[in-house]
Amino acid sequence: MTAVIHPDIRPRINSVASDDLNAAERARIQAKSALFAPPEARMADGRRDLVGLSREELAALMTDIGEKPFRAKQLWHWIYHQGATDFSAMTTIAKPMQAKLAENFVVSRPITATEQTSVDETRKFLFRFRDGQEAETVYIPDRREDRGAVCISSQVGCTLSCTFCHTGTQKLVRNLGSAEIVGQFMAARDSYGEWPSPSSDMPRHLSTIVLMGMGEPLYNYENVAKAMRIVMDGEGIALSRRRITLSTSGVVPMMDRCGEELGVNLAISLHAVTNELRDQIVPLNRKYPIEDLIAACRRYPAASNARRLTFEYIMLRDVNDSEADARELVRLIRDLPAKVNLIPFNPWPGSDFQPSSRAQIAKFANIVMDAGFASPIRAARGQDILAACGQLKTESERQRRTTTGEA
Repeated sequence: MTAVIHPDIRPRINSVASDDLNAAERARIQAKSALFAPPEARMADGRRDLVGLSREELAALMTDIGEKPFRAKQLWHWIYHQGATDFSAMTTIAKPMQAKLAENFVVSRPITATEQTSVDETRKFLFRFRDGQEAETVYIPDRREDRGAVCISSQVGCTLSCTFCHTGTQKLVRNLGSAEIVGQFMAARDSYGEWPSPSSDMPRHLSTIVLMGMGEPLYNYENVAKAMRIVMDGEGIALSRRRITLSTSGVVPMMDRCGEELGVNLAISLHAVTNELRDQIVPLNRKYPIEDLIAACRRYPAASNARRLTFEYIMLRDVNDSEADARELVRLIRDLPAKVNLIPFNPWPGSDFQPSSRAQIAKFANIVMDAGFASPIRAARGQDILAACGQLKTESERQRRTTTGEA
């Protein structure tokens, strides 16, 4: 059946315009995020997990156990360049020191609860974390070259409730910690045996990261940013910021901060070109309407002709796929360095929407391309294992009552 979209009659919240209001919104978002904080990265026996720590935190821990700070540099190399999880494998560290480290610390990975490989070689991991919560991660191989993208989750569940998204039917359980975020990429590398980290002139099988999995990354910014700084560190995993794309549904105040501090590529989950429709299918729009979202895109410092913004647009039959919608999309982004990814809707159990026809998607794409914007139609990947865009979900449930509502 075709979803029926009803107009929203509630008054819209005023646009986020002033710097003062932007700062206040950031503080509010961070306060809400703290209510969904991940558990401490520590084992039941008290040992601290070293994954997910900054260089400074790692050095401080070495000082705490009576060691020199240079040990942090050694550990960083073994953890993030070599991919070692066993201190006894760290051959540049003397055996007594290896034993001391093993007594106080661990180098962990999330547990791979299930691992499925699609007929098209897309691979989906269900990772289980220390407290039993779970999140999904997907590796999407390139069809032409020996490389691919790792689609990483930032939260268990999601707070946004986008009506076309399977993940949106799972309430937010908690944020993922920096160790759990970077650990997804490291565990995927384990699966493909890609250690030590390839040098800059060598091909990488796991060549890019897209923060497009479960959750809204900008509602867990602190942990996401910390994890991505670890990933980008040149003496470890050493993935360029140009190889990292963060996808957001439009958390405007945090978009500015992300641009200032991380400078990674930005993808916007747009999916509608009018506030009336976007209010319904992307409810976050009621807080940050399209005009504010586009203004934030114009401010994003990393956007250029060489590093274009990506607008993600899911094609829903008779909902947002008309030629008039395509022309309005062109008008909205006309002065931005941008491209548009058109995503055929991937059905999931219980969804009310239907994918647009191939002919209609082609008409839509042609209008966008004729206006000078690249408009590739994303091929569905991993549908047979529910690994395609919008299909991720786990059985994790919130285990405590909260009164916070949406983040």
